[in-house]
Amino acid sequence: MRRRSAASVPSEQMEKGTGKNQQSRLCCLALLSAFFWILLLYFHFVVLGNNNVDESVKLQPGPVDIDSSSSHVAHQIPIPSKPAQQIPKNTQVHEDVIDDLRMATPSQASQSHVEKENFPFMRALRTVENKSDPCGGRYIYVHNLPSRFNEDMLKECRSLSLWTNMCKFTTNAGLGPPLENVEGVFSDTGWYATNQFAVDVIFSNRMKQYECLTDDSSLAAAIFVPFYAGFDIARYLWGYNISRRDAASLDLVDWLMKRPEWGIMGGKDHFLVAGRITWDFRRLTEEESDWGNKLLFLPAAKNMSMLVVESSPWNANDFGIPYPTYFHPAKDADVFIWQDRMRNLERKWLFSFAGAPRPDNPKSIRGQIIDQCRRSKVGKLLECDFGESKCHSPSSIMQMFQSSLFCLQPQGDSYTRRSAFDSMLAGCIPVFFHPGSAYTQYTWHLPKNYTLYSVFIPEDDIRKRNLSIEERLLQIPPEQVKIMREHVISLIPRLVYADPRSKLETLKDAFDVAVQAVIDKVTNLRKDIIEGRIDENFIEENSWKYALLEEGQREVGPHEWDPFFSKPKNENGGDSADSSAEAAKKSWERERRDH
Repeated sequence: MRRRSAASVPSEQMEKGTGKNQQSRLCCLALLSAFFWILLLYFHFVVLGNNNVDESVKLQPGPVDIDSSSSHVAHQIPIPSKPAQQIPKNTQVHEDVIDDLRMATPSQASQSHVEKENFPFMRALRTVENKSDPCGGRYIYVHNLPSRFNEDMLKECRSLSLWTNMCKFTTNAGLGPPLENVEGVFSDTGWYATNQFAVDVIFSNRMKQYECLTDDSSLAAAIFVPFYAGFDIARYLWGYNISRRDAASLDLVDWLMKRPEWGIMGGKDHFLVAGRITWDFRRLTEEESDWGNKLLFLPAAKNMSMLVVESSPWNANDFGIPYPTYFHPAKDADVFIWQDRMRNLERKWLFSFAGAPRPDNPKSIRGQIIDQCRRSKVGKLLECDFGESKCHSPSSIMQMFQSSLFCLQPQGDSYTRRSAFDSMLAGCIPVFFHPGSAYTQYTWHLPKNYTLYSVFIPEDDIRKRNLSIEERLLQIPPEQVKIMREHVISLIPRLVYADPRSKLETLKDAFDVAVQAVIDKVTNLRKDIIEGRIDENFIEENSWKYALLEEGQREVGPHEWDPFFSKPKNENGGDSADSSAEAAKKSWERERRDH
């Protein structure tokens, strides 16, 4: 068959084929055009839109100054990348940051994209990833403060108290003179006549032995300020005006805020220790007759964490750490031997109490407790009258606690007492009458489930219902008492401060627990900043509730202990009638009478 040439194809066939080809091309072009516009619209609204959203929540790494504080939120440190007029009213930042934001247009602010790696604390966070570094995520940088903030106070130790010669109590790295074991109550080593307010120097000397110190602040998980805040205020509580009482605190924050380390987080990664109750640092007014100084109300100090032997339930910048006891082990074996000894003791008293009545305080239940101890055949009382008494004898106190199953721990002049830690050191189960005496104070060092190691009897059960303490304690089965006592004994390592001149090997003491808690607090805050998490519902007056939350919880609600902390507050966060500060003042007056 002969092939036909193209020219021989009928014209109508060619026109028909050409029409089909043109139609296919048009459909293809239409589809391509539609696909192009879909891509363009997707890129504009989704990709660029997401970028704008991301940009609006990115944080600017830089110096900030925040008033509120909480370990559960980002503390308002995150600064939205938008004009200053759009910053929430309750967010405070440095003036230079505010000025930069005011000058920026909305588009400029939204385009200031900041990568996570640009945060100035990222190098410190990344140390955790180095598995070969045993100090990863645990480095502490210590400020080299001028000696007027610490060592000079020790050189003038006679001025640290009007009635007590603190010179002997600052010896042996703050432990005080060794205790003689004449009556066999103590171990042969590790026992000292430690002053209950000596934590300033004990903690600072322990820090010198910390295994993860660094001279590079960019690696630091937290920054320690070795200011002897407790010793400072103790010098000026009586007979000095408020200018003198505030001078060192104002000098300190002025010095700190000029340091480059401060600008990293506006002081949120800084912490200091004061071996006194929080009310000595919370003067509410500028009246000369008002108590204490205003260290913890200074804006810069609100950014820092302050570790005190009694914290405020209504404020978020202080945290409770144990009072020092008389026992300061130099090695693990010292602790193990003591624990075994406390397990095997014969305890002939059901309960005991060491203390004095508070006739000038109509709300105190001490009078009723003393009366019940006197009437009971299974109760032991060590009366602490003014002047010389066995309450000033560590041997007498510890001997009584060691022979008791339960030790009564009502409020002192303030919520807390050193006696609670002395009793637990003796393996005695503490009985508390107010949650502020331990449960809301020492959440780093004591289990949140207080029934594991203690008995709680509400004050009103004693004050109004005249409940029999003896009957209440006898209701606890002997096997349960044994379990509770074992739990108390197991807590001993984390409640004592090891000898600052040595270090425990496998055990964590009160210092170790506190430092790790600060590191965790700062680390969680940094992660919140990176992720842009802000808890706008955080209420500082509920600080005691937040301290009781489990890991990951953020919201607080009604609590069984609300009636204990429901006192009306004034605008500065104090309670009505300033009763807490007044209690601190009475404590000092009592010390003066005792001496």
